[in-house]
Amino acid sequence: MADATRPLPSLSDPDTGPFWQATKEHELRYQVCDDCDEVVFYPRRHCGPCLGSPVSWRTSKGEGEIYSYSVVQLSRHPFFGTKVPYAVALIDLDEGFRMLSNVVGVEDPVAELSVGQRVVVEWEDHDEVAIPLFRPA
Repeated sequence: MADATRPLPSLSDPDTGPFWQATKEHELRYQVCDDCDEVVFYPRRHCGPCLGSPVSWRTSKGEGEIYSYSVVQLSRHPFFGTKVPYAVALIDLDEGFRMLSNVVGVEDPVAELSVGQRVVVEWEDHDEVAIPLFRPA
């Protein structure tokens, strides 16, 4: 039996497609509104705060801190079930946006992770995209 695979995003979505296409080059992209300079994330075609457009793409350094996290102890999904326990975290990136991801590189996420802990992006490569994950800095 083949190993279970991670669910992957669609590259054809007009809002998020450019974000996912950039991940193949290990670029963590975000948007900034051209009208009001607000950071826009998750990607979309307009600014949420002012409804302005266009929005411009920028590249994050991929550094930030854990805002909040939860440790999954049991998963029935074929891919994630082999990864338990694992942390799902909200990461505050230094450029001013927050994203949901996994924190990897720890044996015991309950004991080794904390709110405010610095993390850095690392990449899980797939054929057409790379998944941005975070590891303690």
